[in-house]
Amino acid sequence: MSETGEAGEARATRHHRESAEQELDRESSYGTFPLLKHERTWSGWDFTWVNTALAIATWAFLVGGSTALLVGFQQGVAAMIIGNAIGLCFMVLASVVASQRYGSEQYTLLRGAFGVVGVGILVFTVILVTEMGWSALLAIMAGRAASQVASTVSGVELDQYGPAVVVGALLAILLAWFVLSRGPVTIGKFNKWIAPGLAVITVVMFGFLVVNTSWGALLDAAPLAPFDDATLNFMVAVEFNVGVGVSWYPVMGSLARMTVSRKAAVWPAYGGLLVATLIAQMVGMGAALTLGDSDPTLWMVPFGGPVLGVAVLVFIAFANITSMSSIIYSTILAIRQSSGRLLARIPWTVLTASFFVLPAILSFFPQFMYEQFMVFVSVSGAFLTAVCGVAVADYFFLRRQRMDLRELHLAQHGQLYAYPGGVNGAGMLGLVAGAAFYLWLYNPITLDTQPVFSVITASFPAALVAAVVYLLATALIHRGRRLSPEPVAVPVTTGTTSTAPTQAKEGRA
Repeated sequence: MSETGEAGEARATRHHRESAEQELDRESSYGTFPLLKHERTWSGWDFTWVNTALAIATWAFLVGGSTALLVGFQQGVAAMIIGNAIGLCFMVLASVVASQRYGSEQYTLLRGAFGVVGVGILVFTVILVTEMGWSALLAIMAGRAASQVASTVSGVELDQYGPAVVVGALLAILLAWFVLSRGPVTIGKFNKWIAPGLAVITVVMFGFLVVNTSWGALLDAAPLAPFDDATLNFMVAVEFNVGVGVSWYPVMGSLARMTVSRKAAVWPAYGGLLVATLIAQMVGMGAALTLGDSDPTLWMVPFGGPVLGVAVLVFIAFANITSMSSIIYSTILAIRQSSGRLLARIPWTVLTASFFVLPAILSFFPQFMYEQFMVFVSVSGAFLTAVCGVAVADYFFLRRQRMDLRELHLAQHGQLYAYPGGVNGAGMLGLVAGAAFYLWLYNPITLDTQPVFSVITASFPAALVAAVVYLLATALIHRGRRLSPEPVAVPVTTGTTSTAPTQAKEGRA
């Protein structure tokens, strides 16, 4: 062979290798391949900023305002701390720990608990509806900020649920799609700058709130629409905030897999979300109790002045856009991996754009979305709580933190995670039992509660019921079935050659 021919063959080989590597990188970022160690780029601080930007989006102010309906400021702070601490605890255990270890989003890891078709059912019902609802709310809140800015600049008073809000929401959706189309690295870069600014702005808001009302008025303010039973008020407030903490489940695993270590994932996920969420919720609750509205888009300009107020509102609106991008990124990954080959070849930009169709439609009904906020959070929390219960039981108790990535991706074509019809009946039984138990203890639509709810609330017991039912059903349905990968013998040199069992390999199989 001539030198020219050899050089051409070498170039062709190199081009083929580079193309394959680029395809793998795209599949890792936009598909379902797990990330290798060197592909995980987020430090603990990076992940903290991502979580802070997510937590201080304006929906957190709305959570504080909703809590103020039931309890005063001091009880409200206690309810928010207790509720978020509980909800975030089993949310982190159910998603962050396993996703960080194996570099895979949580929906692939759920195939052991629900089966590949079962995960698809879960994703295209509970997860999709939940994340579309949150996306619509964030878009509407960004639209309200844009409407208030337009009102201040033009001097014309605009309806807080009027056409300007809808236009602003649709514009926010368009911008969120643009950011999302650039991938997770771009999302992380935006959040690195937005999160510190949001933290400062939130503290400034709280200062404006206290200065323009008074600390005494804040502490003495009565709840806005409580039940007659003070204990029930507090427990409903706690339960609502547990639902807020659990609501992070659909997004955290996909984001945590980008972190460089378990320490960089677990503590920023728990502590970052807890602290940032509480600060923003306290501002929203204080504003609702003293001013009658938790949304800073309505009172930031009067308190901060036209220049500072408008600047803050613009910043908040953009923060909502990046928050939408973050939560939709993980949802699209879930949809893609749950659809098999159906959506695999659809371009990322087209697939993400299609997700925004329903949020765009919901943006035309801003008042309805605001008024049904507590119901939405609680109902979605009932199902997400049960999912978390099953996920924790599966990963920590059944699999003993050992997963086989190759078998997970083989799914029905493998052995370890293949089930009749692609559905693990034990996982589905656990999910249904947990959600049903939650709704029996506390029905957020009718507000009916069982007497024991005032003692144990609903989320944690529902997660426990889901976990126990799943473990018992697994023992009955899958008796004798191998549940974890076989230990791999790895040579260890200590003067002589010996072998030692290790856990399943991490990274791409």
